[in-house]
Amino acid sequence: MTSEGLRERSKARRREAILRAAYELFADHGFEATTIADIATAAEVSPRTVTLYFPSKLELALAEFDAFTGRLDTALRERGPDVTILDATEHWLREEVAHRSDLDDLADRMLDLNPQLRAVAGVRMAEIIQDGARILAEEQGNAPDDFGPRMAAAAAAAVISEVCHRSSDADIDTAMAFLRAGLATLPTGPAA
Repeated sequence: MTSEGLRERSKARRREAILRAAYELFADHGFEATTIADIATAAEVSPRTVTLYFPSKLELALAEFDAFTGRLDTALRERGPDVTILDATEHWLREEVAHRSDLDDLADRMLDLNPQLRAVAGVRMAEIIQDGARILAEEQGNAPDDFGPRMAAAAAAAVISEVCHRSSDADIDTAMAFLRAGLATLPTGPAA
């Protein structure tokens, strides 16, 4: 076992302790009322350590959400040439649900109880939706700003946020059938 490996695991544990402490405080006392000092005390680290890991309170609050949307963005952009955007989304969604942790549940609770954070998360999700709409439009031969791909991407975002709170394969099957059926009704190609 190398000291580098130990150091990395120690950093990961410290980072998770900070996240967990912050999310619990944000859920119990609210985002605005919680200070970096409160988080540091609860995580048993110094305030400076908190800010070394997370330069701002907002960045800390949205760290798990940003990682979640980053994984979605990567799944869509790095899919194989024969993999449709819906297939890539389904694969990513199944991976997310399979690897959900209690920290993810705590992050969801924190977002639910802090509307200002939920709003910022919504804006960040909108950016991914726009990218998804562009990818879908390209896949279908439509213009990037066509209504159909934008509507399909918005529906996919709603389905994703609903399904990620569930762990049933049947729910994912239902969600993907819904998205595929909806997508099948949209016109494709330049005539659209």
